[in-house]
Amino acid sequence: MGLFDFVKGIGKKNTAPAEPQTPATPAEPTAQEVANKLLGLVKSLGLPVTGLSVSYNSETDLATVRGEVQTQADKEKIVLAIGNVDHVAQVDDQITVATPEPESKFYTVKSGDNLSKISKEFYGDPNQYNKIFEANRPLLKNADDIFPGQVLRIPA
Repeated sequence: MGLFDFVKGIGKKNTAPAEPQTPATPAEPTAQEVANKLLGLVKSLGLPVTGLSVSYNSETDLATVRGEVQTQADKEKIVLAIGNVDHVAQVDDQITVATPEPESKFYTVKSGDNLSKISKEFYGDPNQYNKIFEANRPLLKNADDIFPGQVLRIPA
């Protein structure tokens, strides 16, 4: 558990349906609307999590996520899914893991990066890029689906 920093305004626009559905939104969404969208995003990933709740503070751009998962990987994917969204600058991770295991490293994508380049930096072999891609599924749909400022999981 902890606080994770992200780059606000650089993430993907959250287009997942809100949980529960909200009426048409004004230009700048309310904190509750952002929280509902984030909750919908996490649910759309299909990751196994119980007791999931997400709150959002629009003054600090802080999203707080709570729940319980079985694996560290699922926890990290949830944190990254929330943190790599437009309005979020920080994620307060309050998720508990049933079977604790070592945390992955996180890497912030820079301009000109691709998974092969990142793989060479961390593993010394650009052909290990698929390890990073698989560690970030379902957040990534394909290996070229990364953008500067995005934070990725780098498994050991």
